[in-house]
Amino acid sequence: MDKKLYDLMDWAEIETIVYSEHDHPETVLGSHKVRGGILTQAFLPGAESVFYKTDRDGKLYQMQEADEAGFFAVLIPGRKIQPYSLLAKYADGREEVCRDSYLYPSFLPKEEQELFTAGKNYSLYRYFGAHPAIVSGCGETAVITWGNTEEKALKKGEVKGVHFAVWAPNAVRVSVVGDFNQWDGRRHPMCRRGDSGIFSLFIPEAGCGDIYKYEVKMNARTIVLKADPYSFQGELRPLDASIVTDLSGFEWEDSEWLAKRKHWNYKKEAMSVYEVHLSSWKKNGSFINYRKLAPMLADYVKKMGYTHIELMPVMEHPLDESWGYQVTGYYAVTSRNGTPKDFMYFMNYMHKEGIGVILDWVPAHFPKDQHGLGRFDGTCIYEHPDARLGEHPHWGTYIFNYGSPQVMEFLISNALFWKEVYHADGLRVDAVASMLYLDYGKQNGEWLPNENGGHENLKAIAFLRELSEVFHEKEDGALLIAEESTAWPKVTGSIAEGGLGFDLKWNMGWMNDFISYMQTDPYFRKGKHGSLVFSMIYAYSERFLLPFSHDEVVHEKGSMFTKMPGDRQQKFGNLRAAFGFMITHPGKKLQFMGQEFAQEEEWNEKESLHWEELKDSQHKAINNYVKDLNLFYLKHPALYENDFSEEGFEWISCMDADHSIIAFVRKSEDKKEQLLVLCNFTPVLYENFKVGVPFEGKYKEIFNSDKEVYGGTGCLNRKQQQSKEVGWDGRQHSITLDMPPFGVCIFQAIPKKEKV
Repeated sequence: MDKKLYDLMDWAEIETIVYSEHDHPETVLGSHKVRGGILTQAFLPGAESVFYKTDRDGKLYQMQEADEAGFFAVLIPGRKIQPYSLLAKYADGREEVCRDSYLYPSFLPKEEQELFTAGKNYSLYRYFGAHPAIVSGCGETAVITWGNTEEKALKKGEVKGVHFAVWAPNAVRVSVVGDFNQWDGRRHPMCRRGDSGIFSLFIPEAGCGDIYKYEVKMNARTIVLKADPYSFQGELRPLDASIVTDLSGFEWEDSEWLAKRKHWNYKKEAMSVYEVHLSSWKKNGSFINYRKLAPMLADYVKKMGYTHIELMPVMEHPLDESWGYQVTGYYAVTSRNGTPKDFMYFMNYMHKEGIGVILDWVPAHFPKDQHGLGRFDGTCIYEHPDARLGEHPHWGTYIFNYGSPQVMEFLISNALFWKEVYHADGLRVDAVASMLYLDYGKQNGEWLPNENGGHENLKAIAFLRELSEVFHEKEDGALLIAEESTAWPKVTGSIAEGGLGFDLKWNMGWMNDFISYMQTDPYFRKGKHGSLVFSMIYAYSERFLLPFSHDEVVHEKGSMFTKMPGDRQQKFGNLRAAFGFMITHPGKKLQFMGQEFAQEEEWNEKESLHWEELKDSQHKAINNYVKDLNLFYLKHPALYENDFSEEGFEWISCMDADHSIIAFVRKSEDKKEQLLVLCNFTPVLYENFKVGVPFEGKYKEIFNSDKEVYGGTGCLNRKQQQSKEVGWDGRQHSITLDMPPFGVCIFQAIPKKEKV
């Protein structure tokens, strides 16, 4: 080797590069101004010869081999660093022309990096992960243009590539590996950016569609391959690498929907949600693409009268049986049903059809799959290092370290990502109770109390409040919905009042009590009457959504149909009563797919819903019933305008356990519409049944679950009734009606006009 060149080289640093332990490779590799010219160094393992080729005039300079492992160097005359390419020849005859990644600086904006370090960067997905880009120029004066690289023609001096950025503060070294570099971690070690813990690198050879991972050197002996925590797309399981994806360029057509949503008052509007597992809603032997699912699902949802769909997690996950609740790719829509832009099409289509889309979101825990977030850089950067705080022993998962500012950023950025990039209308936050309690699902010795000696997870509480504040900062009408299974106070209360700031909370207590009641033989229901009416004692403690969710129809719990007691006919009758009561009870509504046509087998994620059951007249009848029930709900403000106000509900009869009949009134906000509702939870027909009424007036039956078209007996109250001044149920006036078996009867209540 030329002595002048030899003397310019830092051999200790070169050895660190060769042994793949350098976290600042940019200080060695690439071009650097030195005495006598520009020193350019490259590490191309396995190369036998390498030439440096200038862009300006195409002149070639042969680089000298400094280390037989593949380290080459050359001294170029001049004072200014110029763009160049490297031409390498390998022993196997392969030739390669590539741009040098170390010709380019970090393109992470300094202010974004500072925000990240401070724990306040909530748009991380804009820079972290893999972002296709075009770079003009080189060195510190290089300029980057993000996105849309595939169709754009390059101008002189421009280079296409991908900018990678990842957080791995305790790693010895992080490299990008993929098909573009033979999965060789020595080829593209990333550059550590200050003390932020961020590693980044622009790779000209990479592009959209490339499969990649991060090779993380955790210590002198341990190297692992990790999927990108911020990747926008992953391989279809069982493969688990990340895929370079450009999310820009999709032409959204839902501006009218978003503008309307911004002014939508969910507290006063009807909200009937259809919970869907996309991969098993319909199957044709394999997974159906998002673009094909969109029109099929939208048509059905509109026909059935639902206002929203809620999708079980669409984030990437390795195991089908987890239903998406074991997330490994928080920013990647699952490849089971297509690409990110396919899912954008799905969301756009739903909005154009007037259907809101809520996404299930899982910030409570994550799986231990090696390619995932766990022990990401050899240490616990996403999970708490103490297993008593960082693991769910019964779930076999890690718990996020909510006390870490960078973990909070990761999660809050993710929540905003689904709202801003995919236009989600809300997030249903899974397993909130497991976040709130340090001892959730744990035995003595498996958890640690907080600094006050209690079992409340103070850091998770702070995280949820910060999430709510940031999520609602932009008043765009998107909702945060909590699946919280305990009596934690003020889940939907304002943060100023000590609440968590959610918009809605699943009413798990109502669901569990009511299903338990419905599973009881009608003969014995009078002994469980309290389970039927108890929910109204706490109905206004939160803003509730009433769920009949997927959790109730899996793991040998049976479908809603099989839960019902009695013979086949009685099972359908019980379902009509249950669904009718839910739609008239205060609170927004949610129903899991398949239950709306009384699927007989419990849900199985491996197969499609049993749509063939709709050929049976009884299943078709219950499907029509749910449809008409939803449409009736949408037309009657009394059933939704006052869901969260005591002014919207009034008991008429809640103590008639012997008959298992309840009666109540629902009222619109302006009281112009008042509906008298009666529910009979027995198979007994009660003729001439007397019920008190809220005022003197006319009462006309406008809905009856016992219609023959719904599978009932046809016991209807066809004549409008004038109330009589006969005291009953503590009221001065009453009416007499026929109460059908398992009947839900709804009467329009019209007060008597006062004479002027």
